[in-house]
Amino acid sequence: MDNSKYKDLMPPISEDAEAPDSSEESADENEFQPSKRQKIKNKVFADDFEFVSSVEEYNKDPWNDIKKYVKRKAKYKTDDKIRSALKRESEANQNQSDSEISLSDDELKHDRITEKLKRKKKIDKLEDTTEYEKPFEPTSYEDTTFYEMNLSKPLLKAISDMRFAHPTPIQSATIPVALLGRDICGCAATGTGKTAAYMLPTLERLIYRPMKNAAITRVLVLVPTRELGVQVYQVTKQLSQYSDIEIGLAVGGLDLKTQESVLRKKPDIVIATPGRLIDHLKSTPTFGLESIEVLILDEADRMLDEYFAEQMKEIVRQCARTRQTILFSATMTDEVENLAAVSLVDPVRLFVDSNKDVAFNLRQEFIRIRTGLEEDREAILGALVRRTFRESCMIFVQTKKQAHHIHILLGMLGLKVAELHGNLTQPQRLEALDKFKNKEVDVLVATDVAARGLDIPGVKTVINYAMPSILEHYIHRVGRTARAGRAGVSVSLAGEKDRKMVKSIIKRAKYPVKNRVIPQDILEKYRQKIKSLQPQIEDILREEEEERLLRKAENQANKAEKMLAGIKDPERPWFQTKQERKKENVKLKASTALKNAKDKPKKVKKVRDEDEEKMLKVQAMQARSFKKKHKPKKIYAVGEDKGFNKGKGNAKKRKSHFGDLVNVNQAKKLRHQSKFEQKKVGKNRK
Repeated sequence: MDNSKYKDLMPPISEDAEAPDSSEESADENEFQPSKRQKIKNKVFADDFEFVSSVEEYNKDPWNDIKKYVKRKAKYKTDDKIRSALKRESEANQNQSDSEISLSDDELKHDRITEKLKRKKKIDKLEDTTEYEKPFEPTSYEDTTFYEMNLSKPLLKAISDMRFAHPTPIQSATIPVALLGRDICGCAATGTGKTAAYMLPTLERLIYRPMKNAAITRVLVLVPTRELGVQVYQVTKQLSQYSDIEIGLAVGGLDLKTQESVLRKKPDIVIATPGRLIDHLKSTPTFGLESIEVLILDEADRMLDEYFAEQMKEIVRQCARTRQTILFSATMTDEVENLAAVSLVDPVRLFVDSNKDVAFNLRQEFIRIRTGLEEDREAILGALVRRTFRESCMIFVQTKKQAHHIHILLGMLGLKVAELHGNLTQPQRLEALDKFKNKEVDVLVATDVAARGLDIPGVKTVINYAMPSILEHYIHRVGRTARAGRAGVSVSLAGEKDRKMVKSIIKRAKYPVKNRVIPQDILEKYRQKIKSLQPQIEDILREEEEERLLRKAENQANKAEKMLAGIKDPERPWFQTKQERKKENVKLKASTALKNAKDKPKKVKKVRDEDEEKMLKVQAMQARSFKKKHKPKKIYAVGEDKGFNKGKGNAKKRKSHFGDLVNVNQAKKLRHQSKFEQKKVGKNRK
């Protein structure tokens, strides 16, 4: 027997011998530790390369549909200033700049990671409550397929091209009900596919629309932010790529003339933000909402938070009454319930997935910022992004100014960074998103404008530079990663004032929460590095401020020249500006507080009035009884018969003068007596 082919196998082990340890080292804790970045090899084909069947498929790009709305180029010079500053620094140090981030050996020291355990009593209470439902997993909806939902072939082909394998729970619950034409009030966690849930049944109905009639806008989709509107537009374009359904976009920051020309053609679907839609309703004469058959309110709670309540009521009032309304919200507040009561008729309520829990495959980490060490946030952030989380990382900050400062700081540390906030123009915001999606930049610094609804594929890490004020905002932020079954990591920098929120997050966590501690020598190194970069950062900020003031002066000069020449820009009568919305919100809160303050004394006064009214009623009754008792008797022309009506109280009735003629009592007595005698005789006979 030839045993040569078995020579590579492990030989048998005797009873006394020890078995060698051939198990691999666990990578649970080493997976998110500092490591040197591997240089990308030049490959002929990328890893996700696939051959296509036609030139049209090769040229098809959903981003090209957005470019027709962007007429102005994105002018952004911050990255140029950062590159020139890095070049000057490298020339001063006589070092050749390298595009790759090089880490020294001392920076590869591992961070200390421990688990934050819950107390036993807290766990028992958590298991007894029914508030925390089991997080959804892909296996829970594998039994349902898109082919069982009676969708048309164009939609099924688009779904297969977008690689939608199985419908999510919110899609399985929404699509059949929406196809029936019922109003829907839905609530689902972020990242569960709400856009396709309401758009697939809408497109299914539009495929069978009458074609001989003139073009009519039948569907209106309202979204809170411009980026979410662009994303819904792209997803709708992809879902309707094999049909002839026309789609229009009306959001702020994009070219007005292009939007007006699209709206005049009356596309089948219009995706808009409330403010810009009101603007077009007032300024575009041929565009109206009288023919809207389906009204979709996406992220309704966010729209109400942004003071869009009055504008949404105005839009809902202008839509047709016979419409179908679909309302989706990540959180069900009292304001959303009031909006649903006003805009929906006998809705079907769909609550799928708990919106108070994070994704089941999200790894949550916290870094404690001790009292008096708030200045270490920048050093901690630099150490995290440079050493560990270098690719596809989103950083959430509180203010626009903070986002710009961190963009310059991380750029000076050698990272490829983009920023996204409200101070940028819309072309700049779209360009930042496009670069981050295409992995041209590794880090995206954003405010909460990017925390809701945006589906950016491939986000590996979310870093909270500062904890948000509300737990729901934290859930939405970390929901940018670990979407659609993928894994993700969230790292949050929490100070002493955030202790209460961290405890609530640990309570709700299904899996252990990690506590990360960066070594002090690493932090000290980054403190010194950031301190040395401060003069260059201040120079860049000063240059940008000077350029901003110069542009402002040029704009004012151009405006004055136009006024002297008699040229006036066409006025666009907005329904409400942002300042007016804020003033209205403050006024509404003040009136509500005043009303609540006035209600308390009113209740006391009302009780006091009721007591006084009861006393008055008692006094009036006593007065009436006294008057009745002492009322003088009537004088009759004929004397009263004292024996008449005896035994019936004080009531006395005057005897009739015709009593003898009409008295029938004697006849009744005789008749009764005769009947009694007849019955008696009959009994005796028996």
